[in-house]
Amino acid sequence: MNDDWSARRLHFIGIGGAGMSGLALVAQALGAQVTGSDRADSPFAERLREHGIEPVIGHAAENVPPNAEVVYSTAIPPDNPERLAAAGPEHHRADLLAEISRLRRCIAVTGTHGKTTTTAMIVHALGGCGLDPSYLVGGELSTGTNAGWGTGEWVVVEADESDRSLLKLEPEIAVLTNAELDHHATYASMRDLEATLAEFMGRAERAIVWDRPGLLALCPPGAIAYDAPAPVLGPDGSRFRWRGIEVVLSVPGAHNAINAAGALEACAMAGADPAAAAAALADFRGARRRFERVGETAEGALVYDDYAHHPTEVSATLAAARTLEPKRLVAVFQPHLYSRTRALASAFGAALAAADVVMVVDVYAARERSEDFPGVSGRLVAAAAADQGTARVAWMPALTDAERYLHSILRPGDLCLTMGAGDVDSLARALISRLPV
Repeated sequence: MNDDWSARRLHFIGIGGAGMSGLALVAQALGAQVTGSDRADSPFAERLREHGIEPVIGHAAENVPPNAEVVYSTAIPPDNPERLAAAGPEHHRADLLAEISRLRRCIAVTGTHGKTTTTAMIVHALGGCGLDPSYLVGGELSTGTNAGWGTGEWVVVEADESDRSLLKLEPEIAVLTNAELDHHATYASMRDLEATLAEFMGRAERAIVWDRPGLLALCPPGAIAYDAPAPVLGPDGSRFRWRGIEVVLSVPGAHNAINAAGALEACAMAGADPAAAAAALADFRGARRRFERVGETAEGALVYDDYAHHPTEVSATLAAARTLEPKRLVAVFQPHLYSRTRALASAFGAALAAADVVMVVDVYAARERSEDFPGVSGRLVAAAAADQGTARVAWMPALTDAERYLHSILRPGDLCLTMGAGDVDSLARALISRLPV
């Protein structure tokens, strides 16, 4: 790749995604000419427009500028017309992320759960300490964007384990939040995942890890362990002690206290004053689609939305919602990927049963095809939740049907929580706007 970014022309296929849009914004900040396309519009595409990048909706060979370097993700197949039309070099998004991460001292966060929130907390706290980091995050921050190129010496990134692309990175500081088998199309077993995480953590100069024996075993000697034991939880957030300092968070849930402890260790290791970093997190409001308060329905129910798409995440998010003390907790879940749904349907059902009312919609296929997974649908999750016998359960495959049903049952004091990594957030917004999903 050329070291002179101002001489580069980069075309991003799938530019409207969380990771790709961030790379596009940073490439533009470094001086490159940026174009891109996506199959549909998205909130991230709107942020690109605000920076003068106009995504083309739809994939076609003519979208690719002559001799542009084409950037693609694992979700873009080799027969995509824009990849076929590329006359210049092709780069997987992980290669471009690795290139950018080498421009600054790098903090990289990996793990099955909590990557986005922990990364966002690091960015927020470093910024609050005046260190102005660069960052690429898989969710929108309080800055209104998911990426930025700061003046400080650090770049903070998410290290994605889903396709092993984290192995392209060699960070100075690596953070491991947790490890559970989630991407069944990539990893044959838990041992396979653990080997990948261990290789990644071994590449870092310094390692930070949640204080659990199985996770410590994946890190080199000398790794710094973190935790947030016995956090005080309530409707206004949580508080806990870290290094003798009281940390106060406005985001709810024990899982966010743990995320904050890991983020603060990374900030301290990067040279931030520990007390100042802890104080900076007091006004951290979370990343978009991470227990995001969307609004209130006409019936008087609060609506929150979350990216939770694994049973552990669902359990943690429902527990966080309970700290807000709703009269009823209504959980709406959209499974993500047929392979994950087939493997984890029973665990999803058990997790969802912690709500008072459960609604399951159909699987968001993403890169998979339903015909390759006969008999797999969201109904498996609904049936598993019903088998628990603790919650009222509904199976509503279509979002439009789900919206009508929710309006018929929601009432004042309810908290309606939509969850999933697909487009279920459109349902959350429709509930408060009465616009069709």
